[in-house]
Amino acid sequence: MAKPFAVTDSDFQGQVLDASQPVLVDFWADWCGPCKMIAPVIEELSEEYDGKITFAKVDVDANPKTAMDFGIRSIPTLLVIKDGKVADQVVGAVPKTVLKKALDQALSG
Repeated sequence: MAKPFAVTDSDFQGQVLDASQPVLVDFWADWCGPCKMIAPVIEELSEEYDGKITFAKVDVDANPKTAMDFGIRSIPTLLVIKDGKVADQVVGAVPKTVLKKALDQALSG
């Protein structure tokens, strides 16, 4: 079972941009309440989409370069990255249905 894994500034390129399948990247921080609210939803989705989509987490405090490179201004921000490019972006603690729609779109497109 694939759980969301931590990605850093130094391995973001290899783990996310060079990935062979779409990756949902959760930009978060320890002090962020909405990030904690959405974390269980992301865990559920990582199980539902196991083998189809990879789930990664970037702690914006520990990895400011990646957050800056993608213009992350508020968290949680979730990026769906496909073929090394941002296919979709969701900001805030949104309902699971919103994330599923973004993920399904990445898989079908």
